[in-house]
Amino acid sequence: MLKKGSKLYSILTGTCPKCNEESMYEDPNPYHISKIYKMHETCSHCHTKYQIEPSFFYGAMYVSYALGIAFSVAAFIISYVFIGTNLKTAFIAIIGTLVVFMPVIMRLSRSIWINFFINYDKDWKKHLNEKRAKI
Repeated sequence: MLKKGSKLYSILTGTCPKCNEESMYEDPNPYHISKIYKMHETCSHCHTKYQIEPSFFYGAMYVSYALGIAFSVAAFIISYVFIGTNLKTAFIAIIGTLVVFMPVIMRLSRSIWINFFINYDKDWKKHLNEKRAKI
């Protein structure tokens, strides 16, 4: 279901959107807070540059907002509807969910954002060799 070559694979694993071969992040664990924003400049396999232009990932803030809303709604439904808590407890559950999942939301939003602009290339090795031959 979740196979290499799909956008969903790249987004959920945080791998290079072009080749899906390596993590875009220096430390794949988002909960190492001191390294949460540390990304490789390029993919060591296909040499895709991750920061396409200066301040490229500022656009990920919009995606992050949408993900935050989705996580908040999920926390509300689970706590208020399924568990049956009161509104105050449901609000606390939303805040707790956002705090706990902030690193995951941040990385997911960056992965979604870059996947808007870079597509998977099943022939990335061939294209890389052609590019090298031209040089």
